[in-house]
Amino acid sequence: MGLTPVKTPLVVKRMFPNYIWDIPTTSKTLYLTFDDGPTPGITEWVLKTLDRYEAKATFFCIGANIEKHPKIFQSILKAGHSIGNHTHNHLKGWNTKTKDYLSNIELCERALKTQVQDPRLGTGNNTPKTVNLFRPPYGKIKPIQSKALLGLGYKIVMWDVLSFDWDKTISKEDCLNNVISKATNGSIIVFHDSIKAAQNMQYALPKVLEHFSKKGYVFKAID
Repeated sequence: MGLTPVKTPLVVKRMFPNYIWDIPTTSKTLYLTFDDGPTPGITEWVLKTLDRYEAKATFFCIGANIEKHPKIFQSILKAGHSIGNHTHNHLKGWNTKTKDYLSNIELCERALKTQVQDPRLGTGNNTPKTVNLFRPPYGKIKPIQSKALLGLGYKIVMWDVLSFDWDKTISKEDCLNNVISKATNGSIIVFHDSIKAAQNMQYALPKVLEHFSKKGYVFKAID
């Protein structure tokens, strides 16, 4: 897992107060998030698993994947989950010129809005009117980039707990324990609906849902 901690230290949250790290609450509420989809076979599995526990989540989608798999993306919306922008090509902000980074985010935004406005989705309560959530791939973003995005009205959503489901050096049991041992009221938890993370995520997610549901927790989407 390298130097990145499972649970984001309070000092880091205080250093970057304009980012959303958790949702302060005294209630038993957790916020599951899924990055990098939609991915055939995997995203559908996540949706079915969430549905079994009446859980809602937030999906930070890659624009190129939305364009490749629009029907899967629409299934996320129809299930009543929140969606967010994860750039069009999974760019690392630290390695990308700000102009190019913002342009790539705009490409993703277009893909998101094209599907959100698809008439086949209808006009029910499950259809979001705007898409203003953004999560930087790898959590790497320059101050000038975040300032520009905040100025455009985006909410930059980071995390309180990382499952490390993508990390091939940890076991599926460790992935599960990362979440169970560190998540608390209001935690934003990161999973991935990607091929790379599938093995660990598909082991841990049902057990996380079961564990916290038995403790009286509910799972909500970030609004």
